[in-house]
Amino acid sequence: MVKAYVLIEMAAGHSGELVRRLRENANVRTMSRVTGPYDVIATIEDEDLNKVHNFVTSVIHSQDGVLRTTTSVVLEQ
Repeated sequence: MVKAYVLIEMAAGHSGELVRRLRENANVRTMSRVTGPYDVIATIEDEDLNKVHNFVTSVIHSQDGVLRTTTSVVLEQ
């Protein structure tokens, strides 16, 4: 299982809706609205790195208001 933190920069006023929409997705373990340079941090898990990549590019990037993401894959816990 691959775990990754996705740091999401949003257009103003969209972060609450993003959290509500993605919170129930099976790949999403946590969704948090935060302060600082990013607006939302998501913890996601999937079977392999390609599936994590596909989730970020096809699901997260397709949401209204998403400007850019930075994904950090967990190497060790």
